[in-house]
Amino acid sequence: MINRFVRRGVPALALFPLLLAGPAAARPDVAGTGSAPAARTPVQLLALNDLHGNLLPVDGAAGRITHRGPAIQAGGLAQMATLLDAARAGQANSLTVAAGDMIGGSPLLSALFHDEPTVDALEELGLGVSSVGNHEFDEGPAELRRIVTGGCHPTDGCAPGDPYQGAGFPYLAANVTERGSTTPLLQPYTVKTLPNGQRIGFIGLVTKDAPSAINAAMIRDVEFHDELPAIERYSRELTRQGVRAQVVLVHEGESVSGQADGSCDDGGPGAKLEGRIKEIAQQAVPAVDLIVSGHSHASYECTVNDPSGRRRLVTQADSFGRSFTDLRFELNAAGDVVRSTVKAQYRPVPVETAQQPAMAKLVDTWKTRSDEVANRVVGHISADMPGRGSTLPETPLGSFIADAQAVAGKGHGAELALMNPGSMRADLVFHDGGAVTFADAYRVQPFESPLYVLPVTGAQLITALQQQFTGENAASPRFLQLSDALRYSVDMNRTGADRLLTDTVRVNGRPVAPDTTYKVALNEFLANGGNGFTVFGDITAREGGEVTDLDALVTYLETATSPTAPAAPPAPGRITFVTG
Repeated sequence: MINRFVRRGVPALALFPLLLAGPAAARPDVAGTGSAPAARTPVQLLALNDLHGNLLPVDGAAGRITHRGPAIQAGGLAQMATLLDAARAGQANSLTVAAGDMIGGSPLLSALFHDEPTVDALEELGLGVSSVGNHEFDEGPAELRRIVTGGCHPTDGCAPGDPYQGAGFPYLAANVTERGSTTPLLQPYTVKTLPNGQRIGFIGLVTKDAPSAINAAMIRDVEFHDELPAIERYSRELTRQGVRAQVVLVHEGESVSGQADGSCDDGGPGAKLEGRIKEIAQQAVPAVDLIVSGHSHASYECTVNDPSGRRRLVTQADSFGRSFTDLRFELNAAGDVVRSTVKAQYRPVPVETAQQPAMAKLVDTWKTRSDEVANRVVGHISADMPGRGSTLPETPLGSFIADAQAVAGKGHGAELALMNPGSMRADLVFHDGGAVTFADAYRVQPFESPLYVLPVTGAQLITALQQQFTGENAASPRFLQLSDALRYSVDMNRTGADRLLTDTVRVNGRPVAPDTTYKVALNEFLANGGNGFTVFGDITAREGGEVTDLDALVTYLETATSPTAPAAPPAPGRITFVTG
């Protein structure tokens, strides 16, 4: 683990009994009081998701928006704060909401202080409520509770500055419980009261499939439940309390086509929306008026028909603070949403937007605290190495990192390495003559996941490569990133496991033998069967764990590159695409 700044500790706060008390803990959050409501009350929701601690714009392709027309570089919380201020102007009833993954997978600026800077910035931004996402569980439920309630980190102590007081907004987790319990781990919902006394209920959830996206070691005592029964349970509770305007914040979102030109509904409501989020949007109880989603990182604004046949809006903004959604609607005199008035506007956050001074000062304060660690040069590259921002199944940065992990695992006999693409959080961007800083490396590999070397038979290796196209990866293939020792071909015109041309799989130029054992370096998440690669989770023998994926990348940069011999992007060709 990296060494974090530590100062005198502050006593940890007691573990919030109210948050653990389940539905009774969902207390109204009163914004003000006043006269009786008018016939129609205009409301604004400003929605964001999947910030992942990116207080500054993300460099390179990962920080671009490419699916909404001409590509633009976007992001930065100081820039977003300026645009949110402008959007709120003249709106008496404006609330800012989020749909999870606001922390976790964060760059060094936030991660060095266990994401306390991001919580600080979200409070400054005016965030009123967020659902949890899968990445809120990256360090386990105990650390999530600390993020919510405050107190010093149990290992690294308190960050510089004022003692950490916890999140100034509720984190919601209606479908997450401790194992064997029916009581939500955090608040299931919250109620916001407008100045005129009308109320809006927010139910927060994370995808039921979160375990496949979280290191299994972090959530052994936590259960994730189906979203729809949880929505129904707490919607009914809100209705019993007289809260008729209901919004779901859910960290679940799949692909959508046609969103760039507003054609998601061409061919019928939500015709081009796909995946689990469409099921949730169509099947959630009719009392829910609109749905704000996250998780898939690309924006959309779609309508679906709810079970009663009424139109219901479902939206998502872009990840990393690159955009937000401006939702407007009216409440009638009874306090219910007038569905015909619900509108959503996509709002990008161009990097050239003027920075709001207060947010810029806050971010700069945390940046100054991290500079000494962040600015250390650890290596050199000769050109951009796209990773997160690459559109290719085999990415240059993925190959480079897998090579680094294979080298790191040699002490335990590693012959090759495999890496899940989701562990790459950014690109390595050429700047400052090709110098790569520790912050650059950390942004790419922020999870500090231990590396293990597993004995994998040839048959199991074939199965792993087939699992790129089967099970939870069947609808959207997930290509593992390969070290240089591994080669194979695929035919994407086939389906399922048949896409892998098994007779083309080679290790160090030799055909894979089913009964031969190969030593394979994997990060802990993948070794535990994450992302649907269950074959690795079935292998109980493992070596290593003393080196992390970040250690491997930094050491590789330090030892294999220099100002006069920078690393070039690896050539493609580890995966060959053929047509049958």
